[in-house]
Amino acid sequence: MIEEINYNAVPGTTHLVDLEGKMNAHHSSGDSKIVLIPTPSDDYDDPLNWSPRRKWLAVFCNVVYTYGVGIPSAAIYSVLTNIAKETDITLGELNAGTGYMFLFFGLGCVIFQPIALQYGKRPVYLFSLFATCLICVWAPYSKSNGEWIGGKILQGFFGSPIESLCEITMSDLFFEHERARGMGIYALALITSNFMAPMLAGFVSDGMGWKWVMWLCSIFSAVCLVFLYFFMEETNFKRDYSQIDSGMTVLEGIGSDPESLAEDNLADGEKPAQREYKGTNTKNHHTVEVPSSNILFQPKPRKTFKDKISLTGGFKDKFLLPHYLLGPFKMARFPSVLWAGFLYGSSLVFFNLLNATESTVLSGAPYNFSAAMCGLAYISPNICCVVVFLMAGYMSDYLKVSLAKRRGGTSLPEDRLWILVVYMVLGFLACIGWGVGAHYEVHWIVLVISMGLMGGLTVFGCTAAVTYCSDCYHEMDTEAMVVVILIRNLMSFACSYGLTDWVLNMGYKNSFISAACLTLFCNATFLVIRASGPYWRNKTKAQYWKIVEHKRSVEAGI
Repeated sequence: MIEEINYNAVPGTTHLVDLEGKMNAHHSSGDSKIVLIPTPSDDYDDPLNWSPRRKWLAVFCNVVYTYGVGIPSAAIYSVLTNIAKETDITLGELNAGTGYMFLFFGLGCVIFQPIALQYGKRPVYLFSLFATCLICVWAPYSKSNGEWIGGKILQGFFGSPIESLCEITMSDLFFEHERARGMGIYALALITSNFMAPMLAGFVSDGMGWKWVMWLCSIFSAVCLVFLYFFMEETNFKRDYSQIDSGMTVLEGIGSDPESLAEDNLADGEKPAQREYKGTNTKNHHTVEVPSSNILFQPKPRKTFKDKISLTGGFKDKFLLPHYLLGPFKMARFPSVLWAGFLYGSSLVFFNLLNATESTVLSGAPYNFSAAMCGLAYISPNICCVVVFLMAGYMSDYLKVSLAKRRGGTSLPEDRLWILVVYMVLGFLACIGWGVGAHYEVHWIVLVISMGLMGGLTVFGCTAAVTYCSDCYHEMDTEAMVVVILIRNLMSFACSYGLTDWVLNMGYKNSFISAACLTLFCNATFLVIRASGPYWRNKTKAQYWKIVEHKRSVEAGI
């Protein structure tokens, strides 16, 4: 049975805080006023119901995968000049190849995201790491521009799950009021992997040559692959649509904590008990009690270790791959999704601009840093990433809850976007410090601090864009995330393809002054979305719920 969808409900607008304590809903164990969204099922193998230990192991596996693919993709940044000297590939061609890699990081999502929905996320993650491991072996043998670009295209395509699938895994594990924390951890892993790699690569290049940079990356990916095979668990979960949020009716447990259903909290042989349930009508964001009924939780066998490491645990019973392939194209019509892609893409443009100029600025006069020292400079953005994560992740969730309390319990996805004020101001100053500082040859410490801010603040863009998109259209967030990443990586490709000419033709000073102004403008667009986002979500609600209803009907075989 599929619960009827209320076409009048505005996607993303939720009753997150139960101020009067009268809602018949699951509440957070940390704050009894916070309503758990989405509604957890009655199954203790539902990722939303996992125990803290099981959840955080899944998060750690997500981080391991991110490093396993992210480090090989960024390890060359501090040794670009070394590669150009030893091959027939120019610096411009090397940067262009990196641009193609980012392009296919986005295009690959169109293929791998639907495959993950059909056959499970776990096998896609493992295959992605295996392919990355093999491609890293090939890279040192590239002698021409064609070989280099070909290798980068394959690396981007097979590594593409790092861009969109990881966000969906985090969304599988966390409720709305804690989602930014999970997304922030992913963003931290993604960005620090891109900064840590060149930091270590510089030392490897000085001691063993740049080819060993890629060979060691291959070994590292192989180690990550083995770890994930034994510890990564599938987060795809088949939900009963008659028991989850449908835009109209939500079946909620009275006074129950989802962790009480978790595997680790059940004694051996213990089975879920019968619980009294009531329906909650959430039409137009008001809570109205409807007649209660008793639902008997059917006992289900607990997953064994063999079940958890199965490669077929996420397989769908029906072949729905064509429908999943079309899903992202349907979500490309919604303004909130398109803007989230633009925001994420703009943050990556400046990240790529920094990486492309770091080696040439610090290795040139008057600084004359060695490859190892150029790599060591990446300590700064790594430190800033950790600091920004603590601000972005926790600040975003705090704003989500506190603004909902002020509004009487109603929460809007746009509430999270106020964190971009910090990015808007500090990002502008960081671009000026790096580019203008390099032009006037200021002390290297100014450049390193500016470099740290430019890199670390990217966490804000990633966290804000991904959580906003997921909050707006959680029922279709997997498909929507493909659109976001595709836009992001198309922007990244355009920047990487032309950033060498941008800097050479304008110089460090003017190119980074323009970058600073673009940073300010791009982040300031959140003010427009803050004002118009609710209007557009309301305007397109019928189209959205029609897509959701069709997806659920197809999955249910109706």
